[in-house]
Amino acid sequence: MALLVFVIYQQSTNNNNRIVRTVIIFTIESNNRGCMMQINASVEQKVEQVAIYIEQHAEQKVSLQQLAEKFEISSFHLQRIFSKKYGLSPRQLQNLFRMQQLKQALKQGDDISGAIYEAGFGSVSRVYEQLNSNLGMTPALYKKGAKDLQISVALCSTRYGYVLMAATDRGVCFVHIGESRLSLITALHQEFPHALYSDTPVDKSGQLDDWITLLERYLASQAEMPKLPLDIHGTVFQMKVWSFLAQVKQGDKVSYAQVAKAIGEPKAYRAVANACAANKIALLIPCHRVIRGDGSSGGYRWGEALKQQLLQLEA
Repeated sequence: MALLVFVIYQQSTNNNNRIVRTVIIFTIESNNRGCMMQINASVEQKVEQVAIYIEQHAEQKVSLQQLAEKFEISSFHLQRIFSKKYGLSPRQLQNLFRMQQLKQALKQGDDISGAIYEAGFGSVSRVYEQLNSNLGMTPALYKKGAKDLQISVALCSTRYGYVLMAATDRGVCFVHIGESRLSLITALHQEFPHALYSDTPVDKSGQLDDWITLLERYLASQAEMPKLPLDIHGTVFQMKVWSFLAQVKQGDKVSYAQVAKAIGEPKAYRAVANACAANKIALLIPCHRVIRGDGSSGGYRWGEALKQQLLQLEA
């Protein structure tokens, strides 16, 4: 416990116009750590509010300084804490949301120039500046949280919610589905906390942009599930399960026990379920095609309701 002493000086005049000075002293017992935790919590809340504001106003040009002033936090702390929490700077997050909005507008038939300006880029050249370079991810690098690895990120909106896809030059390393874009970005950053992220370019040479478009078409019942290169990492057992599931054809379903038997571990059906729950690449590693032995759908990392919808989609 710490004793905080506050001294307040007051100066006034009495009825005879003589100056009167008063000293008020009071103390507060406080836990230093508790105070610091409250301060940190306050800053954390402001950073979350900034992210929500960026998501809701992605088409507007808002500088780091403007965000700092609006939410009453220094630009230095905002940049540092925001990047630590989300893995992206405020500007990068804004560009990611803009890209998703731009692709959506183009898909709906808007002309390119109009869609670019509507998304908030300001000029066509700004779009094509969003270039990225990628490096491969080794198991050792993955263990270190993908330290300094550059990972490209793309978002799309589907009837099932938002889909976030991330990839290295080796292949797709992350696909999640959810109702909140910020929660998807947070999940990606937690999986690869030390990676360097970049938003995918929208031009046709952007490989990740092509990949997420293929996945989007599958979810819109316009194409079959795409076969894309994967950059996966897990235990030996998990890798065996995921590799087997990647070979299960669209429209087919297998039980947890059948998967266990297929990989040579007939008694490990519970471990198969755990491996499915640990899957970081939704859809492309089709854990939704694994059901219970009695024919019921069973659990799913992204919700049993979504699992049933995906099975109906593939029926």
